[in-house]
Amino acid sequence: MASLFDTLQAQAFRAGIQSRTTRSRKWFQNKVQDLRVPPRTTLLKDDRLEQTDRTVWGNMYMYFYDPKMKKELPYYDRFPLTIMIQPAPGGFHGLNLHYLNYNVRAKFLDALMETAPKNVTDKTRLRMRYDLLAKTRKYKEFKPCFKHYLSSHVKSRFARVPMSEWEIAIFLPVEQFKKSDKRKVWSDSVRIARG
Repeated sequence: MASLFDTLQAQAFRAGIQSRTTRSRKWFQNKVQDLRVPPRTTLLKDDRLEQTDRTVWGNMYMYFYDPKMKKELPYYDRFPLTIMIQPAPGGFHGLNLHYLNYNVRAKFLDALMETAPKNVTDKTRLRMRYDLLAKTRKYKEFKPCFKHYLSSHVKSRFARVPMSEWEIAIFLPVEQFKKSDKRKVWSDSVRIARG
């Protein structure tokens, strides 16, 4: 199976798009909207993603999730796109970027990437924890994204997204909110981020 990520990277290269720029962000957002994105189960098996049962802090992962308290939650995402932050009782804390609309998500990721090394490779990861996110105003968008996930409620293997593919991953329309539509979730997230 041809990798969706490789296909998009090749198209960007041919179009002369330099990664991690305002132009590339707009290009990827437009390109992904024109694509027919594969089903989530197929996407998890994409050749550019690493299937794993273990997670490493600072990496981004896609996976299926079934919350323990779903009856009490106003809404939740069944297919998170999460940057792992730190261990938590019974699981982990992570930033589920699906809780932000595409434009805010891209700007937030740009701010986070300022903590990344200059030369990004497939093994590069972010080094951050809750206390850094909470004390810095430029990361205010972390508030609606910061979630506690229970390992026992993860319903698939994790698919690690290499940092070189994050710019594509954030624009894939694969969020799977239950009990509400994404526009309501995104509107709530803007309000939460503003405090």
